[in-house]
This record gives sequence, C-alpha cells and structure tokens, in this order.
Amino acid sequence: MRTRWAARGACAAVCAVLLSGCQSAPGGEKDGRLGERRTAASPTAARASGYGAEFLGVDECSSFGRTSFTEASCAGERAAARVIARHDGTARDGPRCPATTDFVLHISEQHPSSDEDGDGVVPRGYACMRHLQPPHPGDPGGGGGPRTIVGDCVYDLGDGRVRETACDGGAEREPEFKVTKAVDDRSECPASTALYVRLGGASPVGCARPV
Repeated sequence: MRTRWAARGACAAVCAVLLSGCQSAPGGEKDGRLGERRTAASPTAARASGYGAEFLGVDECSSFGRTSFTEASCAGERAAARVIARHDGTARDGPRCPATTDFVLHISEQHPSSDEDGDGVVPRGYACMRHLQPPHPGDPGGGGGPRTIVGDCVYDLGDGRVRETACDGGAEREPEFKVTKAVDDRSECPASTALYVRLGGASPVGCARPV
C-alpha cells in the first residue's frame, strides 16, 4: 500500500505532506511513495547463473520472495515475476518504474562466487517487477504497486494523508476517492474534484472524486 499527501478541494485548506510509504522514492519507490513503494531485497549469494548478462535484466524473471530471491527461468515453475525495467543505483535517485509495476526489488551490492559476468560483483540496483500471473496490484484500481496512477482508489488517513486501496472494495479498507485525472496543476482539475493526490512524474497532481 502507499501513502500519499492529499489536499481537499473546494473551500478546504490545501495541505501537502510528503511521506515515506512502504514504497517511497522519487523516481522512486513510492517517492515518499510519492510514487513508489520500497521493498528491500537482495539476491542470495549462491544463485543459478546463465539467464542473462546482467542479474535480473529486463525480461528476465525472479523466484518467489521479496527479501530472498534468485533469478529463475521464466519458463520454469520457480518463476514468479518478470523484470519490466532495471536500473543501477537506488530507486530514490534513479528513474521511476513504469506505471503498472507490481513491486520493486532492491538489489544490494553483492560479491557472490558466481555472477553474471564472472567478475565477482552484482552491482547495487533495483528491478521493476510485474507478476507473471494475476492479480496485478500495480494495475489501475489494483490497490497496490509502487505508484499511484489514474484509476487508483484511496482512503483518507487524516492529517492530509491518504492511502491506496482496491477500487473493487475487496481490500480491508473501502475506497473513498478515485483518481480520475493527472494534471500539471490543481487549477486544471475538474469541478468534481474533492481531493488532490500527489502522483509525481510529468503530471504530478492527481484529481480525485468521491466514490
């Protein structure tokens, strides 16, 4: 789930709060979940090699697990999610993951006995992951994923904060608002807007209406 700042529309005072969500990061994981969620993880020291020139490169797959995982053949039973984008460094300082990313794997720098190019080093980086099978929490209305996007629903936490939840009402918390549009400035939101949600990116303001 991600936490975002929110501001009431109409006559209410606008308040903006940057938070660190379970996925926070700018380009990052929940940039303060400002757009992304942080899921700390590192590869096991001993892993199967030979799937690609880079550990968890684009279109390669990981096994099940967020804190302990290995690279796996995408055709194998152990494969759980596919890499849809891969960057070196930290998610906080690097490019944002694609909008429909389901979760982010943070890869700590390692010096395993076996690695992708034989130099004994797996550099620090992060992989933007998409489950091979549904459900996809990163999809619009899915109730999760590292970014809040158009089509997502949120509920009010108070103090100018909101958190994402599934639009279908299947999660523990019922949705209260739905993000219907992403704009450059709050003045561009439609008259029905009751809440402003910080999305980050090129159009950083989310216009949300009651549901």
